[in-house]
Amino acid sequence: MGIAFEPLLVKEPLQDRFGRVKRKLRLSLTDRCNFRCRYCMPEHPQWLPGRELMDREELLRLATLFVDNGIEELRLTGGEPLLRKDVVACVAALSRLREHGLKRLSMTTNGTRLPALLDDLIEAGLDDLNISLDAVDEGRFQALTRRPLAPVLAGIEKARDSGLPVKLNAVLIQGYNDDQILPLTHWAKARDLPLRFIEYMPLDEPGRWREEQVVSEARILDTLAGHYRIEALPRGAAPATEYRLDERYTLGVISTVTRPFCADCDRLRLTANGHLYTCLFARQGHDLLTPLRGGESEAQLRRRIEQRVWHKDAGYAATPGPVDRPITMHGMGG
Repeated sequence: MGIAFEPLLVKEPLQDRFGRVKRKLRLSLTDRCNFRCRYCMPEHPQWLPGRELMDREELLRLATLFVDNGIEELRLTGGEPLLRKDVVACVAALSRLREHGLKRLSMTTNGTRLPALLDDLIEAGLDDLNISLDAVDEGRFQALTRRPLAPVLAGIEKARDSGLPVKLNAVLIQGYNDDQILPLTHWAKARDLPLRFIEYMPLDEPGRWREEQVVSEARILDTLAGHYRIEALPRGAAPATEYRLDERYTLGVISTVTRPFCADCDRLRLTANGHLYTCLFARQGHDLLTPLRGGESEAQLRRRIEQRVWHKDAGYAATPGPVDRPITMHGMGG
Protein backbone atom coordinates (compact mmCIF):
# COMPACT_ATOMS: atom_id res chain seq x y z
CA MET A 1 0.00 0.00 0.00
CA GLY A 2 3.00 2.24 -0.27
CA ILE A 3 3.35 2.87 3.46
CA ALA A 4 6.81 4.02 4.59
CA PHE A 5 7.55 3.17 8.21
CA GLU A 6 10.24 4.73 10.36
CA PRO A 7 13.26 2.48 10.89
CA LEU A 8 12.57 -0.24 13.46
CA LEU A 9 14.37 0.50 16.71
CA VAL A 10 14.97 -1.79 19.67
CA LYS A 11 12.32 -0.77 22.19
CA GLU A 12 11.16 -1.83 25.60
CA PRO A 13 7.98 -3.94 25.54
CA LEU A 14 4.73 -2.27 26.57
CA GLN A 15 4.33 -2.59 30.32
CA ASP A 16 1.91 -1.12 32.85
CA ARG A 17 2.62 0.22 36.33
CA PHE A 18 1.72 -3.15 37.85
CA GLY A 19 4.50 -4.90 35.91
CA ARG A 20 2.21 -6.61 33.39
CA VAL A 21 3.84 -6.88 29.94
CA LYS A 22 1.50 -6.67 26.95
CA ARG A 23 1.83 -9.33 24.26
CA LYS A 24 -1.67 -9.45 22.70
CA LEU A 25 -3.82 -6.90 20.90
CA ARG A 26 -7.52 -7.32 20.11
CA LEU A 27 -8.05 -5.32 16.92
CA SER A 28 -11.64 -4.51 15.93
CA LEU A 29 -12.30 -4.29 12.19
CA THR A 30 -15.89 -3.03 12.46
CA ASP A 31 -18.62 -2.36 15.00
CA ARG A 32 -21.24 -3.87 12.65
CA CYS A 33 -22.68 -7.31 13.34
CA ASN A 34 -25.28 -9.54 11.68
CA PHE A 35 -26.23 -11.05 15.07
CA ARG A 36 -28.04 -9.43 18.00
CA CYS A 37 -26.59 -11.33 20.97
CA ARG A 38 -28.18 -10.04 24.17
CA TYR A 39 -24.89 -10.07 26.12
CA CYS A 40 -23.19 -7.93 23.49
CA MET A 41 -25.60 -5.80 21.48
CA PRO A 42 -27.97 -3.03 22.65
CA GLU A 43 -31.60 -3.25 21.58
CA HIS A 44 -31.06 -0.35 19.19
CA PRO A 45 -27.38 -0.22 18.20
CA GLN A 46 -25.95 3.02 16.87
CA TRP A 47 -23.31 2.26 14.24
CA LEU A 48 -20.25 4.44 13.84
CA PRO A 49 -20.22 6.55 10.65
CA GLY A 50 -17.93 5.03 8.03
CA ARG A 51 -15.67 8.09 7.97
CA GLU A 52 -14.84 7.50 11.66
CA LEU A 53 -13.56 3.96 11.09
CA MET A 54 -9.93 3.16 10.39
CA ASP A 55 -9.21 2.42 6.76
CA ARG A 56 -6.81 -0.40 5.93
CA GLU A 57 -3.73 1.84 5.81
CA GLU A 58 -4.56 3.39 9.19
CA LEU A 59 -5.26 -0.04 10.65
CA LEU A 60 -1.87 -1.28 9.50
CA ARG A 61 0.01 1.80 10.67
CA LEU A 62 -1.37 1.60 14.20
CA ALA A 63 -0.97 -2.19 14.37
CA THR A 64 2.65 -1.80 13.34
CA LEU A 65 3.30 0.55 16.26
CA PHE A 66 2.01 -2.07 18.69
CA VAL A 67 3.95 -4.93 17.11
CA ASP A 68 7.12 -2.85 17.10
CA ASN A 69 6.60 -2.45 20.85
CA GLY A 70 6.36 -6.13 21.67
CA ILE A 71 2.84 -7.19 20.69
CA GLU A 72 3.20 -10.76 19.39
CA GLU A 73 -0.41 -11.78 18.75
CA LEU A 74 -3.17 -9.93 16.93
CA ARG A 75 -6.77 -11.11 17.23
CA LEU A 76 -9.23 -9.58 14.77
CA THR A 77 -12.65 -8.91 16.23
CA GLY A 78 -15.77 -6.86 15.57
CA GLY A 79 -18.72 -6.56 15.77
CA GLU A 80 -18.42 -9.32 13.25
CA PRO A 81 -15.05 -8.94 11.47
CA LEU A 82 -16.13 -10.91 8.41
CA LEU A 83 -18.64 -8.17 7.55
CA ARG A 84 -15.80 -5.84 6.64
CA LYS A 85 -15.59 -5.76 2.84
CA ASP A 86 -11.80 -5.75 2.70
CA VAL A 87 -11.30 -8.28 5.51
CA VAL A 88 -9.12 -10.60 3.39
CA ALA A 89 -6.91 -7.68 2.34
CA CYS A 90 -6.67 -6.61 6.00
CA VAL A 91 -5.49 -10.09 7.00
CA ALA A 92 -2.92 -10.12 4.20
CA ALA A 93 -1.60 -6.68 5.19
CA LEU A 94 -1.38 -7.52 8.89
CA SER A 95 0.24 -10.88 8.17
CA ARG A 96 3.23 -9.00 6.77
CA LEU A 97 3.93 -7.76 10.29
CA ARG A 98 5.61 -11.10 10.95
CA GLU A 99 8.68 -9.27 9.64
CA HIS A 100 8.29 -6.96 12.66
CA GLY A 101 7.92 -9.78 15.19
CA LEU A 102 4.25 -10.80 14.93
CA LYS A 103 3.89 -14.47 15.84
CA ARG A 104 0.17 -15.13 15.47
CA LEU A 105 -2.78 -13.65 13.58
CA SER A 106 -6.17 -14.86 14.81
CA MET A 107 -9.85 -14.00 14.49
CA THR A 108 -13.01 -14.24 16.60
CA THR A 109 -16.19 -14.64 14.53
CA ASN A 110 -19.75 -15.92 14.63
CA GLY A 111 -18.77 -18.13 11.69
CA THR A 112 -21.66 -17.39 9.34
CA ARG A 113 -19.48 -16.08 6.49
CA LEU A 114 -16.69 -18.63 6.83
CA PRO A 115 -17.94 -20.92 4.01
CA ALA A 116 -17.47 -18.05 1.54
CA LEU A 117 -14.28 -16.51 2.93
CA LEU A 118 -12.20 -19.05 4.84
CA ASP A 119 -10.04 -20.32 1.99
CA ASP A 120 -9.01 -16.77 1.10
CA LEU A 121 -8.38 -15.90 4.75
CA ILE A 122 -6.07 -18.87 5.17
CA GLU A 123 -4.17 -17.97 2.02
CA ALA A 124 -3.89 -14.38 3.31
CA GLY A 125 -2.21 -15.60 6.51
CA LEU A 126 -4.85 -16.29 9.18
CA ASP A 127 -3.52 -18.71 11.82
CA ASP A 128 -6.56 -19.71 13.88
CA LEU A 129 -10.19 -19.02 14.74
CA ASN A 130 -12.44 -18.61 17.76
CA ILE A 131 -16.09 -19.21 16.83
CA SER A 132 -19.00 -18.25 19.08
CA LEU A 133 -21.48 -21.06 19.77
CA ASP A 134 -23.76 -20.36 22.72
CA ALA A 135 -26.09 -23.34 22.28
CA VAL A 136 -26.62 -26.41 20.12
CA ASP A 137 -30.39 -26.23 20.67
CA GLU A 138 -32.09 -24.11 18.01
CA GLY A 139 -34.53 -22.44 20.40
CA ARG A 140 -31.88 -21.58 22.97
CA PHE A 141 -29.54 -20.28 20.29
CA GLN A 142 -32.16 -18.01 18.76
CA ALA A 143 -33.24 -16.70 22.18
CA LEU A 144 -29.68 -15.45 22.75
CA THR A 145 -28.62 -14.37 19.28
CA ARG A 146 -31.94 -13.71 17.50
CA ARG A 147 -30.49 -15.58 14.53
CA PRO A 148 -30.66 -19.20 13.23
CA LEU A 149 -28.13 -21.81 14.28
CA ALA A 150 -27.54 -23.60 10.95
CA PRO A 151 -25.22 -20.99 9.35
CA VAL A 152 -22.96 -21.07 12.42
CA LEU A 153 -22.74 -24.86 12.33
CA ALA A 154 -21.89 -24.68 8.62
CA GLY A 155 -19.10 -22.22 9.38
CA ILE A 156 -17.72 -24.46 12.12
CA GLU A 157 -17.78 -27.44 9.76
CA LYS A 158 -15.94 -25.46 7.09
CA ALA A 159 -13.27 -24.41 9.58
CA ARG A 160 -12.91 -27.94 10.94
CA ASP A 161 -12.52 -29.40 7.44
CA SER A 162 -9.86 -26.80 6.58
CA GLY A 163 -7.53 -28.02 9.31
CA LEU A 164 -7.20 -24.52 10.76
CA PRO A 165 -7.04 -24.57 14.60
CA VAL A 166 -10.51 -23.73 15.97
CA LYS A 167 -11.86 -23.01 19.46
CA LEU A 168 -15.52 -22.59 20.38
CA ASN A 169 -16.69 -19.87 22.80
CA ALA A 170 -19.97 -20.06 24.74
CA VAL A 171 -21.27 -17.27 26.96
CA LEU A 172 -23.63 -18.72 29.60
CA ILE A 173 -26.59 -16.75 30.99
CA GLN A 174 -28.92 -18.07 33.66
CA GLY A 175 -32.39 -18.60 32.24
CA TYR A 176 -31.24 -18.49 28.60
CA ASN A 177 -28.70 -21.24 27.98
CA ASP A 178 -27.53 -22.51 31.37
CA ASP A 179 -29.03 -25.88 30.40
CA GLN A 180 -26.58 -26.07 27.48
CA ILE A 181 -23.46 -26.89 29.55
CA LEU A 182 -23.71 -30.62 28.93
CA PRO A 183 -25.09 -30.49 25.35
CA LEU A 184 -22.35 -28.09 24.27
CA THR A 185 -19.66 -30.18 25.96
CA HIS A 186 -20.94 -33.42 24.42
CA TRP A 187 -21.16 -31.78 20.98
CA ALA A 188 -17.70 -30.22 21.06
CA LYS A 189 -16.05 -33.29 22.62
CA ALA A 190 -17.51 -35.58 19.95
CA ARG A 191 -15.87 -33.40 17.29
CA ASP A 192 -12.64 -32.87 19.25
CA LEU A 193 -13.15 -29.09 19.15
CA PRO A 194 -11.83 -27.15 22.17
CA LEU A 195 -14.65 -25.37 24.04
CA ARG A 196 -14.44 -22.44 26.43
CA PHE A 197 -17.33 -21.41 28.65
CA ILE A 198 -17.40 -17.69 29.47
CA GLU A 199 -19.09 -16.14 32.46
CA TYR A 200 -21.61 -13.44 31.57
CA MET A 201 -19.82 -10.12 32.08
CA PRO A 202 -21.37 -6.67 32.78
CA LEU A 203 -20.46 -5.22 29.39
CA ASP A 204 -23.79 -5.02 27.56
CA GLU A 205 -26.50 -2.36 27.55
CA PRO A 206 -26.40 -0.40 30.84
CA GLY A 207 -28.84 -1.77 33.41
CA ARG A 208 -29.31 -5.15 31.74
CA TRP A 209 -26.68 -7.29 33.49
CA ARG A 210 -27.62 -8.97 36.77
CA GLU A 211 -25.20 -10.84 39.01
CA GLU A 212 -27.74 -13.63 39.52
CA GLN A 213 -27.61 -14.33 35.77
CA VAL A 214 -23.93 -15.29 35.95
CA VAL A 215 -23.35 -19.04 35.56
CA SER A 216 -20.22 -19.43 37.66
CA GLU A 217 -17.18 -21.57 37.01
CA ALA A 218 -18.07 -23.56 40.14
CA ARG A 219 -21.53 -24.36 38.80
CA ILE A 220 -20.14 -25.33 35.40
CA LEU A 221 -17.71 -27.77 37.00
CA ASP A 222 -20.39 -29.15 39.32
CA THR A 223 -22.61 -29.84 36.31
CA LEU A 224 -19.81 -31.56 34.42
CA ALA A 225 -18.66 -33.58 37.42
CA GLY A 226 -21.75 -35.77 37.25
CA HIS A 227 -20.73 -36.98 33.78
CA TYR A 228 -16.94 -36.65 33.46
CA ARG A 229 -13.79 -37.17 35.46
CA ILE A 230 -12.33 -33.67 35.80
CA GLU A 231 -8.67 -32.80 36.24
CA ALA A 232 -7.59 -29.18 36.72
CA LEU A 233 -4.59 -28.23 34.58
CA PRO A 234 -1.88 -25.75 35.66
CA ARG A 235 -2.99 -22.15 35.32
CA GLY A 236 -1.14 -20.07 32.70
CA ALA A 237 -1.35 -16.46 31.48
CA ALA A 238 -4.28 -17.22 29.16
CA PRO A 239 -7.74 -16.04 30.34
CA ALA A 240 -9.17 -19.57 30.46
CA THR A 241 -8.60 -22.03 33.29
CA GLU A 242 -8.31 -25.42 31.60
CA TYR A 243 -9.68 -28.77 32.72
CA ARG A 244 -9.17 -32.23 31.26
CA LEU A 245 -12.27 -34.38 30.98
CA ASP A 246 -11.95 -38.16 31.05
CA GLU A 247 -8.18 -37.82 30.62
CA ARG A 248 -8.43 -36.81 26.96
CA TYR A 249 -10.59 -33.75 26.22
CA THR A 250 -9.55 -30.24 27.33
CA LEU A 251 -12.19 -27.64 28.17
CA GLY A 252 -11.68 -24.08 29.39
CA VAL A 253 -13.61 -21.68 31.62
CA ILE A 254 -13.14 -17.91 31.51
CA SER A 255 -14.32 -16.81 34.95
CA THR A 256 -13.88 -13.05 34.77
CA VAL A 257 -16.64 -12.36 37.29
CA THR A 258 -16.11 -14.99 40.01
CA ARG A 259 -12.35 -15.55 39.66
CA PRO A 260 -10.80 -12.51 37.88
CA PHE A 261 -7.42 -13.07 36.26
CA CYS A 262 -6.43 -9.40 36.04
CA ALA A 263 -3.02 -9.91 37.68
CA ASP A 264 -1.81 -11.80 34.60
CA CYS A 265 -3.47 -9.66 31.91
CA ASP A 266 -1.28 -9.23 28.83
CA ARG A 267 -3.95 -7.81 26.50
CA LEU A 268 -4.91 -4.48 24.94
CA ARG A 269 -7.80 -3.51 22.67
CA LEU A 270 -8.05 -1.15 19.71
CA THR A 271 -11.56 -0.30 18.50
CA ALA A 272 -12.58 0.08 14.88
CA ASN A 273 -12.40 3.87 15.24
CA GLY A 274 -8.86 3.73 16.60
CA HIS A 275 -9.46 4.09 20.34
CA LEU A 276 -7.10 2.23 22.65
CA TYR A 277 -8.72 0.48 25.61
CA THR A 278 -6.16 -0.94 27.99
CA CYS A 279 -8.76 -3.08 29.77
CA LEU A 280 -12.02 -4.71 28.72
CA PHE A 281 -13.63 -2.82 31.62
CA ALA A 282 -11.89 0.54 31.07
CA ARG A 283 -14.28 3.46 31.46
CA GLN A 284 -12.82 5.32 28.51
CA GLY A 285 -10.49 4.80 25.60
CA HIS A 286 -7.70 6.92 24.19
CA ASP A 287 -8.09 8.23 20.64
CA LEU A 288 -5.12 7.32 18.42
CA LEU A 289 -6.79 7.80 15.06
CA THR A 290 -7.30 11.58 15.32
CA PRO A 291 -3.62 12.34 16.00
CA LEU A 292 -2.64 9.84 13.31
CA ARG A 293 -4.81 11.68 10.80
CA GLY A 294 -3.51 14.98 12.15
CA GLY A 295 0.02 14.10 11.14
CA GLU A 296 1.65 13.08 14.40
CA SER A 297 4.89 11.21 13.93
CA GLU A 298 5.18 7.54 14.79
CA ALA A 299 7.50 8.45 17.66
CA GLN A 300 4.79 10.72 19.12
CA LEU A 301 2.14 8.04 18.67
CA ARG A 302 4.36 5.47 20.35
CA ARG A 303 4.71 7.76 23.34
CA ARG A 304 0.92 8.10 23.53
CA ILE A 305 0.55 4.32 23.54
CA GLU A 306 3.31 3.78 26.09
CA GLN A 307 1.87 6.38 28.48
CA ARG A 308 -1.66 5.04 28.22
CA VAL A 309 -0.54 1.45 28.78
CA TRP A 310 1.63 2.47 31.73
CA HIS A 311 -1.41 3.99 33.48
CA LYS A 312 -3.62 0.93 32.92
CA ASP A 313 -5.86 0.26 35.93
CA ALA A 314 -5.66 -2.86 38.07
CA GLY A 315 -8.76 -4.28 36.36
CA TYR A 316 -12.11 -5.85 37.19
CA ALA A 317 -10.71 -7.56 40.29
CA ALA A 318 -10.14 -4.14 41.87
CA THR A 319 -13.43 -2.50 40.79
CA PRO A 320 -16.02 -5.22 40.03
CA GLY A 321 -19.46 -4.53 38.62
CA PRO A 322 -20.99 -2.85 35.56
CA VAL A 323 -19.04 -0.17 33.70
CA ASP A 324 -20.73 3.16 33.00
CA ARG A 325 -19.65 4.13 29.49
CA PRO A 326 -21.25 4.71 26.07
CA ILE A 327 -19.41 1.90 24.26
CA THR A 328 -20.80 -1.64 24.57
CA MET A 329 -19.29 -5.01 23.71
CA HIS A 330 -20.03 -4.93 19.98
CA GLY A 331 -17.96 -1.76 19.69
CA MET A 332 -15.19 -2.90 22.02
CA GLY A 333 -14.39 -6.24 20.43
CA GLY A 334 -14.17 -9.58 22.25
